[in-house]
Amino acid sequence: MARCLSPIIELDDNFSDLKSHHGKMTVAGFGSLLSERSARSTFPELENFRPGRVKGWRRVFAHTADIFFVRGIAKADTGEIASLSCEPCESEELVVSLFEVVHTPDSVRAFIAREHEFKFCVVEPLTLNGLPTALKAVICAKNSDDEYFAKRCPPEEFERRWAVHGVERVWRDDVLPCRVYLRHCVLAAQSFCQEAADNFMDHTYLSDRRTSVRQYLSVHPEIMDEMPPEELLSRYSG
Repeated sequence: MARCLSPIIELDDNFSDLKSHHGKMTVAGFGSLLSERSARSTFPELENFRPGRVKGWRRVFAHTADIFFVRGIAKADTGEIASLSCEPCESEELVVSLFEVVHTPDSVRAFIAREHEFKFCVVEPLTLNGLPTALKAVICAKNSDDEYFAKRCPPEEFERRWAVHGVERVWRDDVLPCRVYLRHCVLAAQSFCQEAADNFMDHTYLSDRRTSVRQYLSVHPEIMDEMPPEELLSRYSG
């Protein structure tokens, strides 16, 4: 079994360790952000979109996302409500997208508000060929309910974001990937490069940390034929 690493280097709420002398910060995208089109829908002014590698991390579908309930793509009755995060794991490696965005107090606050449930951690990415970049990048990392509720989600915030949808736990190991989102991420990886497509299939796991996306889709190939609602077609198609 893969041995996971601890601790990880968590950013402060100003992302102080990321700001370059050019006033930019580097983001490491590992799911939907593998698609430049999808990334630009969130970061319209991003620069230098390119592939890279992050060693010692893996993807895992181990939490839910309130936006899936808001947009009507969560299937609570089947437990298909999970979104994607990354967690340290010594034997694993990710192919990611790397890009630069402006680093200002407003942009950091917007980033945290949008990715509210995550920890924000520092990684040192490599080029796709495995060469050092001398960069530090932010990656959205696995959290826990205890830490999330204590640091960023007091009871009134939990009620507004989660309880309204019947969610009692955010970070959990008893959920399956949201179908529409999983399809979206697979298409995003396929549109990026072959290395990203293969890496996503083999280094992304369900919440059991054993079943890879490749294995899961071999049992449930119909997921790739499940179209998002019409109004979300462009948003969730890679």
